[in-house]
Amino acid sequence: MSMQDKRVSLKAPGIILGIGLGGFFDGIFLHQIFQLHHMFSSRIAVENLSGLEMNTIGDGLFHTVTWLSVLLGLYLLYSRIADTQGPVWGSKVLWGWIIAGWGCFNLVEGLVDHQILDLHHVYAGPNQLLWDMLFLASGVILILVGWFVARQGKKDPAASGRV
Repeated sequence: MSMQDKRVSLKAPGIILGIGLGGFFDGIFLHQIFQLHHMFSSRIAVENLSGLEMNTIGDGLFHTVTWLSVLLGLYLLYSRIADTQGPVWGSKVLWGWIIAGWGCFNLVEGLVDHQILDLHHVYAGPNQLLWDMLFLASGVILILVGWFVARQGKKDPAASGRV
């Protein structure tokens, strides 16, 4: 078996990249652009400067973790494909696991930060539980879609076993 025919697993890099990208989406759109919540907004009010400063620090720490996740995912991806030079960026397997990783982020972040620790909610107010449940549901849906896409990629003969 030549190095080009060597099978490599894209599950770990895909999931870790998905977690990081899902975190960036959450932090950029929900925290910053739409300002639906901040990292500690259920515990520390954002109505005054010191509260907003603490929440901004929390958001910054959150973004640091997501950034490190993307770096780790890229490192793992590169280390697994450097020798094979397969068609990785077009791989259904990789993109499937990235989508699943994004779902993992939504599910874990929603359970831990929204429900268990009550740090913030997707959209605080009269329907906050509904918004939180929709966020959790999006995690489950993304995991299932990602798993399905990754499995379809494994069945694709065009992938020739390299991804």
